[in-house]
Amino acid sequence: MLIEEFKNHLSFERQLSPNTILAYRRDVKQFNDFCVRHNKELTAATPELLDNFVYSLKAEKSLAPASVFRKIEAVKCFFKFLLIEGLIKEDPTKFLYSPRLIQKVPSQLSQADMEKLLSFPPTNFTEWRTLCIVSLFYATGLRVSELINLRLENVNTKEGWVLAFGKGRKQRFVPMHQEACTLLERYLFERNTHFATKETDSEIFLNKHGKKISRISVWKDIEMLGRQAGISTPLHPHLFRHTFASHLLQGGADLRSLQEMLGHESLNTTQIYTHVNVQDIRAKHRKFHPRG
Repeated sequence: MLIEEFKNHLSFERQLSPNTILAYRRDVKQFNDFCVRHNKELTAATPELLDNFVYSLKAEKSLAPASVFRKIEAVKCFFKFLLIEGLIKEDPTKFLYSPRLIQKVPSQLSQADMEKLLSFPPTNFTEWRTLCIVSLFYATGLRVSELINLRLENVNTKEGWVLAFGKGRKQRFVPMHQEACTLLERYLFERNTHFATKETDSEIFLNKHGKKISRISVWKDIEMLGRQAGISTPLHPHLFRHTFASHLLQGGADLRSLQEMLGHESLNTTQIYTHVNVQDIRAKHRKFHPRG
């Protein structure tokens, strides 16, 4: 019961994304099971019990550091909720240590690779759809969840923008360059032709049944396009978001503008891309400096 109330709190008050809510609910359920095994009520958990829980997480070899971090954050969030609701008097996670995550420098595609992908000649509806998806990813930096939920009324190819619904259903307008607009218009023509006699969902990107495309299908289609275009780097949707951000910074965009386009709440999240830019500068320095 408490866990379901916590889930509602995350959804209606915190307005977190559905995926985050599911993960947090699952993580708190795991901690509850840990409490049961140690004959403790969830609301009576002690700092010592929490330390033991964290130790057990770290001992799981199959658990990535990022997963351990998220589980600890979920439990912390749960006890803050209990404190707000007056269900506990003190927060046992107050001094619980969350391990620092090593920030990985995001990988990116080269401009030459992007040119290969975007110049691939489509021959059928599926290929037009995949090409348009890649173009839109690279033009706007959308998350895959944002892209597959785009509806026809969320784009304006005349003025060049998309209305994205990010984490917590937060809205943002993202500009779109003319080439991406032209390709989107061509895809929409192919879409209308393909489904001329069939009723469809209102989302822009549809599967063969006229329903909203899934993120798995997007991933598979992108991988296929990569093989057809001769790209050796394994492709996935988020790679294009990294590439979008990195190429903008390399072209001189400022962090604040990039933060707005990516829909990051904190500038700290956006700053990871400055490491990519620094690496690019260092590579050029080594290449062109007489003593590099």
